[in-house]
Amino acid sequence: MFDKISKFMDEKLSTPMARLAEQRHLRAIRDGIIATLPIIIVSSMFLVIAFMPNQLPADWAITAFIKANVGKILLPYRMAMFIMTLYAVFGIGYSLARSYKLDGLSGGIIAELAYMLTLIPKVGPSANEAVKALAAESQDLTVYISSVPTGWLLPMGQLGSAGLFVGILAAFFAVEVYRFTQTSNFKISMPPEVPASVARSFEALTPTAIVLLSVATLTMWLGVDVHGFIGKLVAPLVSGTDSLAAVLVICLLGMFFWSFGIHGWSIVGSLARPLWITMLDANTAAYTANQAIPHVAAEPFYQWFIVIGGSGCTIGLAILFLLRSKSAYGKALGKTAFLPAVFNINEPMIFGAPIVLNPILIIPFIITPMVCATIAWVATHLNLVNRVVASAPWTLPGPIGAYLATGGDIRAAILNIILIIISVLIYYPFFRMYDNKLLSDEKNSTNE
Repeated sequence: MFDKISKFMDEKLSTPMARLAEQRHLRAIRDGIIATLPIIIVSSMFLVIAFMPNQLPADWAITAFIKANVGKILLPYRMAMFIMTLYAVFGIGYSLARSYKLDGLSGGIIAELAYMLTLIPKVGPSANEAVKALAAESQDLTVYISSVPTGWLLPMGQLGSAGLFVGILAAFFAVEVYRFTQTSNFKISMPPEVPASVARSFEALTPTAIVLLSVATLTMWLGVDVHGFIGKLVAPLVSGTDSLAAVLVICLLGMFFWSFGIHGWSIVGSLARPLWITMLDANTAAYTANQAIPHVAAEPFYQWFIVIGGSGCTIGLAILFLLRSKSAYGKALGKTAFLPAVFNINEPMIFGAPIVLNPILIIPFIITPMVCATIAWVATHLNLVNRVVASAPWTLPGPIGAYLATGGDIRAAILNIILIIISVLIYYPFFRMYDNKLLSDEKNSTNE
């Protein structure tokens, strides 16, 4: 039965899924957003620092210092996360252009242009005569009016994750226009003697003009609210992805494909990561505003409560191979795979045990993350544990990463440890069965 399933997966699903994972537009989304992860992770640490006084004694000097300078400490975070889509769009445009063997820099810049043209500046309000008359009698009001920005103002809220889906579509449109002008030769070509960098600039003139005129006509002159329209379409997806059912489906698909050697998270992540980023950004914004945190299942939730030690929550299996294995191979594998698992690297376990195409270990490999997901989702939904508000470096040991990702909630670290113990318990009977098989094979090999 298992051989038939394996054959079916290999012949019917493996190749199509591999192609899907490498589809150029999905890959561009993945590359562009993953390129922003260092920015998200590092800037999130400023968020953690800014709210550290919530966990520190009030009489410590560092507590008073952070409270007095919280606005300045948060500035790097605001400049990173509040305009995160700007970085992602450039990366998406660059990756997609390169996949077409076009100039990546030109693709990224044109994509950025298309996205910026969807943001419609508004004229800031100016003080009328009545307000000016009042200001003449109040120095404080005069100072306040002088500090209010005037002229054309950019809507900053759409530069963050709220504009991510529009940014993705804008990048696709811009690069496809760029590709069309290149393949149809509808461009300004320069003689071979012209330096390559100058020639590329002239070649980009035509697609730039097309993108600028078309997007500006749609948004600025016809007045189409692209962000509002896309926002209404995406809102149900964000809400649905935050549900327990969606979390379980994502876990099931990711682990199922991994079980047969297909990088499940690569496929699932390409589709879900824009939604995860949107939820995380909403959580961090609520956290900095001291409001109720809206979402449970942003990406760090998976990292620190579901795929602890790597896909399949295999840190429990690594612990068992290290401490309980009787076979020589199992002992060697435990020594090799345990330390990487502590830092969430589990390729030695997935391909060393192996878990791929192993009918004994595939079962707990799929079940364990789903059990952990259910427990963690319920605990977070009931506010027994803080919701994730930051993206901690993924190579941190689980309890530390969970503590940082939830803004310094010690309960999150405790939950992470509990889930590791649960993973050990779920894997144990299957580990024992497999280790006995390894031991039997070793004895039979010795007797021969």
